[in-house]
Amino acid sequence: MEKHKIVVLDGYCENPGDISWGPLEEYGEVTVYDRTSYEESSLIAERIGDADVVVMNKTPISKETMDKCPNLKAVLVLATGYNVVDVAYARERGIDVINVPTYGTQIVGQYAVSLLLEICSHIGHHSNEVKAGRWELNEDWCFWDFPMIELAGKTAGIIGLGRIGQTTAKILGAMDVNVLAYDAFQSDAGKALATYVELDELLAKSDVIFLHCPLFPETEGIINKDNIAKMKDGVIIINNSRGQLVVEQDLADALKSGKVYAAAVDVVSTEPILPDNPLLAADNCIITPHISWAAKEARQRIMDITADNLKAWSEGSPVNVVN
Repeated sequence: MEKHKIVVLDGYCENPGDISWGPLEEYGEVTVYDRTSYEESSLIAERIGDADVVVMNKTPISKETMDKCPNLKAVLVLATGYNVVDVAYARERGIDVINVPTYGTQIVGQYAVSLLLEICSHIGHHSNEVKAGRWELNEDWCFWDFPMIELAGKTAGIIGLGRIGQTTAKILGAMDVNVLAYDAFQSDAGKALATYVELDELLAKSDVIFLHCPLFPETEGIINKDNIAKMKDGVIIINNSRGQLVVEQDLADALKSGKVYAAAVDVVSTEPILPDNPLLAADNCIITPHISWAAKEARQRIMDITADNLKAWSEGSPVNVVN
């Protein structure tokens, strides 16, 4: 089998040291950089050098970078999304762009419901209050600082009922939550888990709204002031899909007014989050740093699928090619 020169440009988030790059090392010499500046295209090209395979997650691979790397033949993305790669120009150059289409279905669905449960029960807050000594000084045998919310009998709306949306729907169904779904592509698997409705009906009837849709022009900013106005007063919004699905100022305003009771997001429009992001100062808004996917089991799956992608490509029968 032909051996390749492989460069990993931003490996730390995939592997901070608890899994192995061994699956890739079977196919050639692997150089791993924990991080590469996204802004310095000259540094990106310098690190790729004469490698024929580059492995990346969020490091941009632009036309300019590809033009400086004449040996480059394949870009392996350690993720499902590949918007930071100029896939059209890669196609012109004959460079295959290959992604990992499915790796975190279970953990991302689990995390979405976890965000909702934190809003409903405020477990972290109350644990911190107990450890700070408040319970031992309390005159009653219990206390709570926020309304406790029971989910059974509530209605959840899922925008995007693909694999991850279906996982979320299964968990909600086990909790006796009624599930509505809006998706341009309906499936029998989805119909077994949720009732498909039009978007306006989902917005009007849902006590909780989950975003599990991809980022397309038609979904960008789908959570905006006009759609929020169609929602129930006191709705809860959960987003661990893509930050750009939400007009963040509109959501912050709705949280301040109380129209939206609470929100929880694991993604924002620009990552890492900018200090002027309006959600940072919003009332009753949980923000976590894009970690829905980060369970070790899911990261190992990414590594294994990426190695399988490299093997198939090396053998001349590439899979998961997006361009």
